[in-house]
Amino acid sequence: MLSVVMISTGEEVLYGDITDTNAAWLSAQLFEQGFAMTRRVTVGDNYEALAKEIEMCSLSADIVIVNGGLGPTSDDLTAASAAMAANVGLEQSNAWVDEMTAKYKQVGRVMPAANLKQAMLPEGAELIDNPVGTACGFMMQLNRAWLFFTPGVPSEFKVMVNDQILPRLKTMFNVTNSKVCHRFYTYGLSESGISDLFQSLTLPETCSLGYRSSLPFIEIKLFAPQDDCQVPILLGNMIELLGDNIVGEGCDLLNTIANLLTDDATLVLSEQSSGGFAVNWLQDVSSLSARLVVSEVMADSIDEQACVEELSTLIALRAQRLHLHAPATYTLTTGPSLTEGGFMLGLSTPDGCWCQQLMFKRQYNNYNRRWIISTVLFDMLRRHLQGKDVFGCYESLDRVASEHL
Repeated sequence: MLSVVMISTGEEVLYGDITDTNAAWLSAQLFEQGFAMTRRVTVGDNYEALAKEIEMCSLSADIVIVNGGLGPTSDDLTAASAAMAANVGLEQSNAWVDEMTAKYKQVGRVMPAANLKQAMLPEGAELIDNPVGTACGFMMQLNRAWLFFTPGVPSEFKVMVNDQILPRLKTMFNVTNSKVCHRFYTYGLSESGISDLFQSLTLPETCSLGYRSSLPFIEIKLFAPQDDCQVPILLGNMIELLGDNIVGEGCDLLNTIANLLTDDATLVLSEQSSGGFAVNWLQDVSSLSARLVVSEVMADSIDEQACVEELSTLIALRAQRLHLHAPATYTLTTGPSLTEGGFMLGLSTPDGCWCQQLMFKRQYNNYNRRWIISTVLFDMLRRHLQGKDVFGCYESLDRVASEHL
């Protein structure tokens, strides 16, 4: 089995000022390609400490990917540390100087002298192209390992891994255990609840399950060999067990809705208890936000007397008013907050209007509360589009009342 190590660099990563999303992304990418990561380590902006870590990893690993520290500033020390670990000097890559100069010229600027530092590579290193930014990558062999050095900017890092590093690894190493990751996005079930459901599953030795809980969703991943004949049956069993709590197969809730909507379908959002969270979230999916014809966010205030029957009237009035302003296929409404953690939701469609009053079973902060309210709101639309019961079952919520007009 290949030993694959990632070294993340930078004080901001070491001390938690930023989340190391590059490491999580790379781990998933490598696993699916048969290069499972065996170790991860973070080193701050310390020249000697980084050089020592690079040398130590090169003695025990087959592949080492070093992320970050290739910029033009004084705290970008990776190239110098790599040279120190290999006991070589630094040399200027004239090819990369020309590349950076051309990039600045393209935007009508003169390249600052500080950027020349980004063209200083360890002697003998092979340049790895970066079409996105000014920090080139490079690769070199040290002891038993092949070392790959990449910029820390996620957009640059991901392009370099996908277009430059993975193709090289596939050529350099004969890997036969690459896997496909099948993803289910669920809402309404807890991790323990899902685990109980899956007790009846018989998992082949070649497959493995992974879970990622990120409120309010739980992502379930099945890692399986490509073209495994057992996988379709296993996926079918998982779908049956999870039922209509699956909000997306291979994509998240909003992208699922975007894929389900007809070409001419349009949306209207009217928010109170969700405080504009739903319309902001909608902007994450361009194909969905393009369908939004109008949205409104009204001040939220706790209503002690509100009931689901009043909400149905409220939804009808809002839908009628908004329809006069901008006709839409679907109107999604969050009503005012209620006492003791309650909230009301409504969905108006060409087939009728659905309203429900729900109650939180536990306390959430304001951000998570608005996220959950928005999730249930969009889940009502997802269920309607899939021909399911619009009113779903959620472990963390109690349904107080519901009405279909």
